[in-house]
Amino acid sequence: MSNTVLQELDDGVLTVTFNRPDKKNAFNREQWTAFDQILRNANTDKRVAVVLLKGAGDSFCSGADLSDFSNSEPADGVEPFDACAEALIEFQKPLVAAAKGIAVGGGATILLHCDIVYVGESLRMKFPFTSLGLVPELASSVQLANIVGQRKASEIMLSSEWINADRARQLDLITDIYSDEQLFDKATSKAKELAKWPVSSLVATKVLLKKTNLATLRQALVDEKSEMLRLAGSPENREAITAIFERRQPDFAQFRKTAEAEPA
Repeated sequence: MSNTVLQELDDGVLTVTFNRPDKKNAFNREQWTAFDQILRNANTDKRVAVVLLKGAGDSFCSGADLSDFSNSEPADGVEPFDACAEALIEFQKPLVAAAKGIAVGGGATILLHCDIVYVGESLRMKFPFTSLGLVPELASSVQLANIVGQRKASEIMLSSEWINADRARQLDLITDIYSDEQLFDKATSKAKELAKWPVSSLVATKVLLKKTNLATLRQALVDEKSEMLRLAGSPENREAITAIFERRQPDFAQFRKTAEAEPA
């Protein structure tokens, strides 16, 4: 098993730790594969009642590792991210999250699929897709609106705004806020509380809660990937990524000027 994602089972609670603290737990392909395997195994492992997610170090997850993109085709034809996204939306046991520090991109969208989300006071969350010239992923184009409503979801996604812990609570994006020092203990206590109940009941209840939206979430994965493939590598996307590595603000106005100069 990869050391980029750690797991520890204790009395029905499987604690899963995203473990690249030097990268603020940004996901590379190896990490998506490892998380996918853990979710699929936990879904069928009768010893696991609840899964608790956290990040190593001072952050939950800073999204995709931009230095890890590759043009190579996976051996089985399935991208690690796509397989993990499917495993996450199909996961049938309670997911509890303990998130502090940075939760950006995938780090934010993963939280949308958790049933209970406790955050630390240091939380800074962002859905940065428009600022990258891309579109939402992990079915967040649907799931965010399911949680906060269409108007608020539109503002969050279209503006790529930073959201702190207090704002996240106002938006109902999270369950509760604790100090960073208390966070893991509080989340663990809640996970153990849930794990006292029959796993069959926990699973059946979660399946019922998700049943109405599951087909929509599955379709969202398909639609998002289509749009992501269309926009990835576009001039705007390349400018956004270049600006990140050059530590400057991206200049998207140049593309509007180009469009204005083209004949009708």
